Amino acid sequence: MLAAFVGFASSFAVVLKGLTSVGASPAQAASGLMALSIAMGICAIVLSLWYRDPISIAWSTPGGALLAASAMPDGGFQAAVGAFLLSGVLIVIAGSWRPLGRAVAAIPSLLANAMLAGVLLNLCLAPMRAVAITPALALPIILSWAIVWRFWRLYAVPAAVVVMVGLLAFQRTTGQAVDWLAEPVLVLPIWSTSAMIGLAVPLFLVTMASQNIPGMAVLAVNGYSPPAGKLFQITGLFTLLAAPFGGHAVNLAAITAALCAGPDAHPDPKQRYWAAVTAGATYVIFGLLAGAATSLIAVSPPVLIEAVAGLALLGVLGGALMGAVNETNGREAALITFLVTASGLSFFGISGAFWGLLAGGAMRWLTRWRTTAD
Repeated sequence: MLAAFVGFASSFAVVLKGLTSVGASPAQAASGLMALSIAMGICAIVLSLWYRDPISIAWSTPGGALLAASAMPDGGFQAAVGAFLLSGVLIVIAGSWRPLGRAVAAIPSLLANAMLAGVLLNLCLAPMRAVAITPALALPIILSWAIVWRFWRLYAVPAAVVVMVGLLAFQRTTGQAVDWLAEPVLVLPIWSTSAMIGLAVPLFLVTMASQNIPGMAVLAVNGYSPPAGKLFQITGLFTLLAAPFGGHAVNLAAITAALCAGPDAHPDPKQRYWAAVTAGATYVIFGLLAGAATSLIAVSPPVLIEAVAGLALLGVLGGALMGAVNETNGREAALITFLVTASGLSFFGISGAFWGLLAGGAMRWLTRWRTTAD
């Protein structure tokens, strides 16, 4: 439930902004948010029960950021929906191309750990930022987490979530109207050449590079190896189902995947898939009650949501750092991957996670080439 809460709350504003930037009306943007939540929830349930692995699904936050920075295409939101459909088709094709799956599976574990640590670092710093920005709200959350962690570690993060929700409910303005339900709005696509080139291809690239490949790496770090190609194909199909209602991309989760795949989800790795199933069911509920969920989360400073996520991922960050540097040979490559990823470096709309893996892989190749030459 925490994974779904964090996944929804930490980035739904980016998704809404992205959809409106490419021409969606408020009703169409709300429909897109609902379609994405339901699609990724059902997708997570299906895949996790099918493979018995904790396969977490999310919307493409980098894709939403890409849309937010884009101009409305010729043809408006209908052209954008056409681009969403084409992006989904490209993801299905990529999943059918076996060399891509082998390339993902071949990522060295120390680089995957370093990339994961770099992705998590900024989020794990959020509790300290929250104290600086809003100490009256952040300190009770952190204190409740610390006290419960001392006695019942498994319940520490849920306790922090309960305290946060209580504080938000207490501060919520009385009489504020709540729109409980969002209504699905079917959008007929228009095939626009400019939208195909300017939106569909970049959306496909950032979704694969910033979500699907890191998502597979997170699963591999935790000892899971479902077939990458099949996962890409199925997430692409769910993208095709969500697109006519305004959803831009459904893909593998990265950060929230660490919550469901890590040891805090269950001591037995074979039972952790139930965490991803529960997260999927929670996403479906958020989708059905998108208005109410949005109203509650909207009154929270974003840094509070990030702070709770950071508390939940401290153990995962520690494990990833240990996995990244426990081998002397290749440590420099792992550190480069970690630093590039954590820096937030971004080119062409592709996040630092991809460039970190690329830089670390290049350093690893140079190290091996030098050893062979010597």
